[in-house]
Amino acid sequence: MTHPIPPRLAALRQAMAARNVAACLVPTADPHLSEYLPGHWAAREWLSGFTGSAGTLLVTADHAGLWTDSRYFAQGEQQLADSGVTLMKQKVAHAPEHLVWLQQHLHAGDAVAIAGDSLSVASRQQITRLLGEVGATLRTDLDLPAAIWTDRPALPRAPVVEHALTWAHTPRADKLARVRTAMRKLGATHHLVSSLDDVAWLTNLRGSDVECNPVFLAHLLIEAEGRATLFAERGKLGDALVAALATDGIRLADYAAVTDALGELGADDTLLLDPGKVVCAVADAVPATVRRIETANPSTAMKARKSAAELDHIRETMRRDGAALVRAFRRLEERLAAGMAQTELDVDALVREERAAQPNFIGESFATIAGYQANGALPHYRATPEHHSTLARKGLLLVDSGGQYLGGTTDVTRVLALGETSAEQRRDATLVMKGLIALSRARFPKGASGPQLDALARAPLWAVGMDYGHGTGHGVGYFLNVHEGPQGIRPPVSGGALVALEPGMVTSIEPGLYKPGRHGIRHENLVVVVEAEQTEFGDYYAFETLTLCPFDRRALESHLLNPEERAWLDDYHAGVRAALSPLLDGTDLAWLERHCAPL
Repeated sequence: MTHPIPPRLAALRQAMAARNVAACLVPTADPHLSEYLPGHWAAREWLSGFTGSAGTLLVTADHAGLWTDSRYFAQGEQQLADSGVTLMKQKVAHAPEHLVWLQQHLHAGDAVAIAGDSLSVASRQQITRLLGEVGATLRTDLDLPAAIWTDRPALPRAPVVEHALTWAHTPRADKLARVRTAMRKLGATHHLVSSLDDVAWLTNLRGSDVECNPVFLAHLLIEAEGRATLFAERGKLGDALVAALATDGIRLADYAAVTDALGELGADDTLLLDPGKVVCAVADAVPATVRRIETANPSTAMKARKSAAELDHIRETMRRDGAALVRAFRRLEERLAAGMAQTELDVDALVREERAAQPNFIGESFATIAGYQANGALPHYRATPEHHSTLARKGLLLVDSGGQYLGGTTDVTRVLALGETSAEQRRDATLVMKGLIALSRARFPKGASGPQLDALARAPLWAVGMDYGHGTGHGVGYFLNVHEGPQGIRPPVSGGALVALEPGMVTSIEPGLYKPGRHGIRHENLVVVVEAEQTEFGDYYAFETLTLCPFDRRALESHLLNPEERAWLDDYHAGVRAALSPLLDGTDLAWLERHCAPL
């Protein structure tokens, strides 16, 4: 069968030549700068064949490169083979990032095209500066992939629904009032919100326009003294919902009308927007006479700090989610013991089936990663009918999965020992566990940020000359995106913002270790920042672990854990047993008690 990618690249190059464009940048982005995209904006995937969630395609007359990070190196090599696209590794010593590579290969007078509906205001400023250093220019008025993408998917049309106050707790009018207070302090008369999770949180609405993320395509324009306008397709909202929004001072307008509304702003208006979350195609509609304040959306920080009521729902959701995983893992063990053939796809189906049986379950929070043995070394691996492994009663199975519930979003990773394991596998799993325990037990002063704590999880691996290439933790939404800012736990980056960890913030703790061709380890719990104590040196915070699911102790070398680490793991399992026992019986309860026994 003919490879589909080379003809697409040829068509793109023809379109570039016709418009005197030397290079075309195709990022992973949509008009809301989402992490996961509706198919309508999956141009990078369509042009390269690479399906990973992160990457940038750069095409010139004689080169096509796909830049992505270490999570996707193996996947990229496989999917880009024979496509005419070269895998370009990001964050690798002596390997240029895509903008540096572009600088090195451009000449004065060259033009670079990137669709303006896929580029943030902040990124345009950076790219324009870098291109200017070599005399090149940036064009955001050309969407060249769209010009050749004849079978481009239509915009999603999934319905928008209310996230009932039973779960949301805070009325949207109160949330908008808080944002308006922040606007007035900044001197803004208007505030544009384009990030989908912020729009969903502020309006207490949910949708399914993006796979696994309960959001919908919309912009929100908030007036400091007046109404708010939600730009969304009218057909997605029922009449009763439109009326309820009107009661709260939110009128509905067509999704595409946001630029018209921005164009009507006057010289006396001041617009607040987040330059990292608004695309230039939308921002360019704002008249030059309008003063702009470019800073983070106030709602992003508000949304990150979960309320006491939300945390109560999250804790109950974690119980239900943990019980589902216990049932799924028990059934998998029994099937293997009975000699039934099982694949990574069966693991995915089992986990999904048990979650779906839980109350208030809506769907998965991301595509399940079930990686057996060497596949576990691919951090974002996904089994498919064409490419998957059959399980055996030996080695390690990594299962990273999550659910969307009306009362919260879950994300949990466990490494299961399916039978005999090697000393190397058990040692590696234990070193990663030591990192998870160290960070879970951390005490830190008010004002501390994730990058300041990241090394705690890596130290046990560093001590033996090993590391992992991804962040240690990400924020998690409340029945929203499984990846949420502004906080995160990752290595410090030069010039990067240090966002303080504050009470109510939910984050993952997920250190890992990956040995290509052999095995992968990742242990992951969700935690929430809580107040710990006040001392003469100030306020101190800690993490409360939220996830409730046993770790497979058969994958560990318990003698490598010190007494404090053993005590933490025993205490964690005692808490899991107490929380989940009332939800289980029979063989499920017996499985739980066996896996929660003290070391």
